[in-house]
Amino acid sequence: MEKIINIYKRNRIKFLIFFSIFGPATITAMADNDASGVATYAIAGAKLGYPILFALFWITILLAVTQEMGMRVSLITRKGLGDLIREFHGVEVAIFIFIALAVANMGTIIVDVAAFKITAQMLNLPVIPLIAIMMVAIFAFVIKGNYKLTQNIMLLSSFFYLAYVFSAFKSNPDWNLALKNLAWPQGVNFTFSYWRDYIIIGLGVLGTTITPWGQFFISSFGLDKKINAGKIYYSQIETYWGAFLTNFFSFFMIVATAATLFANKIPLIDGVQASLAIEPFAGKLAAFLFAFGIMNAGFMGIVIVGLTTAYAFSEFFGLTGSLDVPYNKSKVFYSIFIGQIVIGTLIAMIPGVDLFKIVVASQILNAMVLPPIFYFLIKFTSNSEIMGKYVNNKFQKWFAIGGTAVILIASIFTTIYTVFAFK
Repeated sequence: MEKIINIYKRNRIKFLIFFSIFGPATITAMADNDASGVATYAIAGAKLGYPILFALFWITILLAVTQEMGMRVSLITRKGLGDLIREFHGVEVAIFIFIALAVANMGTIIVDVAAFKITAQMLNLPVIPLIAIMMVAIFAFVIKGNYKLTQNIMLLSSFFYLAYVFSAFKSNPDWNLALKNLAWPQGVNFTFSYWRDYIIIGLGVLGTTITPWGQFFISSFGLDKKINAGKIYYSQIETYWGAFLTNFFSFFMIVATAATLFANKIPLIDGVQASLAIEPFAGKLAAFLFAFGIMNAGFMGIVIVGLTTAYAFSEFFGLTGSLDVPYNKSKVFYSIFIGQIVIGTLIAMIPGVDLFKIVVASQILNAMVLPPIFYFLIKFTSNSEIMGKYVNNKFQKWFAIGGTAVILIASIFTTIYTVFAFK
């Protein structure tokens, strides 16, 4: 204990600096595990079993590398990614990227709103009043609050992801096989149809873990926190920590469904069904916690993804957009936030809407939008005129390029397969 105290005393200033900048990277990474993300991970575990953990391992590294790029470029240039795209490539390119981002974000918001609807049904609560209460709370929280309040609520919400750890342990998984699959896919019959599903669902896992909105949010939120460039080292540490933490919980989501649903060959079409389906194997408490986690993830996703669209629009078109600016001085920023959530809520409430298709389509679309965003991100962070001494090192540059190539190939395969499958 004395050694720990001495270490703290020697590094007290560093700890204080780290916690002063803590927040943006962790919140961005954790928000990847929104309701649509939970649904995607649950589907991946139920459909593919433990081997999808191999893809998750490499996706985690790519998430860390690209999120760090996004944070670094904003701290050095004092501009968000949207600002830089508009400044260096013009309004036409900015409009194209924004439209793609807005469409992908809307699909995510629809699923996140549906999380409230489904949780209400599971807990035998009236659906419309619950959603109305949650929407009013979200609007008041964002519009009447400020940056610090938003950050603290989002960090608090992150703790509730521990529910998935508990669900996984209650599922009695084969931990040895799960850990082995982090190193190499094994333990299943690798047929052509399995590999086909692995590529398509794996692309969805990638699209819900490394999101287009995440690349914009981390730079905008970091600027809104007013972190200065001198603290970039601490922001890099937090970025790597956030990437690890988000997929630490994703790992347990996949394990919980792989150990129960995949092992018992139970089909799954959405994340909510997962909470019901694992009950016979893991118990009522585990199922309840899985469902509660979905509602918490929906809340976090609506706030973060909604803010991302508002931030991006403000950056792309040179408008004021900040949580520390009141509504009457930033009406466009807040109106975009409110408008997309109202639209998403109305669509989610339409009877007969196939949320499963929206989940899969939105996450695959997220992945398909990533290559052009990564192109700009890699280009800016590799430019010494923009970044000075903070340019990418060789590993960062080429690992990100390699990841982009893999995403592009998987996207082409998924598109071709989807076109021919529905003919």
